[in-house]
Amino acid sequence: MMAACDPRHGKYLTVAALFRGRLSMKEVDEQMLSVQSKNSSFFVEWIPNNVKTAVCDIAPRGMRNAATFIGNNTALQEIYKRVAEQYQAMFKRKAFLHWYLGEGMEEGEFEEAESNINDIIDEYQQFQEATINEDALGE
Repeated sequence: MMAACDPRHGKYLTVAALFRGRLSMKEVDEQMLSVQSKNSSFFVEWIPNNVKTAVCDIAPRGMRNAATFIGNNTALQEIYKRVAEQYQAMFKRKAFLHWYLGEGMEEGEFEEAESNINDIIDEYQQFQEATINEDALGE
């Protein structure tokens, strides 16, 4: 895991599963569909076909096969919240600010960065809470 957050606290927006080795594409698709249906509560329902797979016939050296899973999960907002809290604490004390100001940056750029990270947190929260609009689907 490259990010210190629990993906069970959010929902997957998109997922990529990459397989290497002698595998049947049909079997891979069936297994991924099975995983997605068993764990449907962990996927947003308003993005259809949000799981993509790829298969490379060449296995890694010394292995029969391998897999890599990459996902964009709304639980990432936990990390952004921690970063925002730490940033706000340092910016409030103007810690290290003089180094950047001495290189030509302006204090307004730091305020804009804080606003941007808060916007990202809000967007991930909206994505997590979003549902399919039944009227838009014509039902």
